[in-house]
Amino acid sequence: MVLWGPVLGALLVATVGYLCLRGLLRQRRPKEPPLDKGPVPWLGHAMAFRKNMLQFLRHMQAKHGDIFTVQLGGQYFTFVMDPLSFGPILKDAQRKLDFVEYAQKLVLKVFGYRSVEGDYRMIHSASTKHLMGEGLEELNQVMLDTLSLVMLGPRGPSLDARCWHEDGLFHFCYNILFKAGYLSLFGYTKDKDRDLLQAEELFLEFRKYDRLFPRFVYSLLGPQEWLEVGRLQRLFHKALSVEHNLEKYGVSNWITYMLQFLREQGVSPAMQDKFNFMMLWASQGNTGPTSFWALLFLLKHPEAMRAVREEATRLLGEVRLEAKQSFKFGALHRMPVLDSVMEETLRLRASPTLLRVVNDDQVLQMASGQECLLRSGDILALFPYLSVHMDPDIHPEPTAFRYDRFLTASGSRKVDFYKAGKKIRHYTMPWGSGVSICPGRFLALNEMKLFILLMVMNFDLELVDPDTPVPPVDPQRWGFGTTQPSHEVRFRYRLRPAE
Repeated sequence: MVLWGPVLGALLVATVGYLCLRGLLRQRRPKEPPLDKGPVPWLGHAMAFRKNMLQFLRHMQAKHGDIFTVQLGGQYFTFVMDPLSFGPILKDAQRKLDFVEYAQKLVLKVFGYRSVEGDYRMIHSASTKHLMGEGLEELNQVMLDTLSLVMLGPRGPSLDARCWHEDGLFHFCYNILFKAGYLSLFGYTKDKDRDLLQAEELFLEFRKYDRLFPRFVYSLLGPQEWLEVGRLQRLFHKALSVEHNLEKYGVSNWITYMLQFLREQGVSPAMQDKFNFMMLWASQGNTGPTSFWALLFLLKHPEAMRAVREEATRLLGEVRLEAKQSFKFGALHRMPVLDSVMEETLRLRASPTLLRVVNDDQVLQMASGQECLLRSGDILALFPYLSVHMDPDIHPEPTAFRYDRFLTASGSRKVDFYKAGKKIRHYTMPWGSGVSICPGRFLALNEMKLFILLMVMNFDLELVDPDTPVPPVDPQRWGFGTTQPSHEVRFRYRLRPAE
């Protein structure tokens, strides 16, 4: 038995040596993009990348140009920074770029869910059926009623509802959107007070997981944090279990459809519980933060707030916070000012990373005419926040919030944007694109728009400190969907009296 120590030590040294040697031996082949392996064998640039992805990629682009390969923790990533060259990647006519493989590994690690054959297509099919058209209209009504329930409580406005209340704007938005989304999708009981209390408790646990999420993905947690992640995963698997679903009514058709598919595929109830956790995260991880940024930008730009209120009043009349209210949902698609506000918010604060595994060696034709060889086994990456959203050629003054950026002179939606004199198709990419586009984007956008409308039409809103600047982004959140602020912003709100 005493010999196992030296043997395992020798195996560890040999394994680390092999991994380091593999990184050291890799050389740039003819026609391949510039190769930057970084200062540390195997790790490469991993620490700088994880510390601040945006800053790192800016530096690499300035150093190497619009395409380059970097080593990050033993894996090679090729970043394409020219949006005019995105077309062949997103279309992938030869099917040599695989999104599903990387996604399956990620969801197994983060949510414990092991994918089955066809579930990726099933999620898109379920979303097309239930998160678009009539299915979306039904869910819109449920979401509106649930937002009213969460914002006012089961018995309606309290006596002090028309007094000023103070809260953190990020917490306020995230809390309300999470609870409304959770109850709308995963159902409720006949005890509304209990439902709201359980949703509140679940939100607090969700935020604990959310704070650990970026470092969890990068495997940078300490021993106690790993134990906490395990505890939180087990808690959500239990809270979202299919067994508990049987005790509820109003579970959305979207969730029901997907769980039925998994049952028919012989997926165990325990794995279905993990699937539910994955879908809760996918549906609720970005709507609250995005709504925070949107409301903050409106509060910092009174002309934008006036424009949104005027448009809503003209199209909707009075929008009250009450259950089963009559609402012209069709008007949500005829609100170009609000659409522009949301698109501008997403341009400024959504930062997804689009990843594809390169299955075979292939040549990528760049817009410049340059031919670049992509190596099998590498990961091809797009970071639209830097290469599209912040490109001053596409979006002048890219760091400024302009609520009418996506409006034409006549007030309709603007869709014509250009780079280097060429019309660009992908002028914003907050939802991803191609095979990895967010299947629930229409529900998420409608949920956020309903929340913003209810807030600006029913409440007086003001910042505690009107001069407080918009907080910077927490650098750990780059690349993980909608970013989050580095610190909270205090605000006040009060319910307007019914007219």
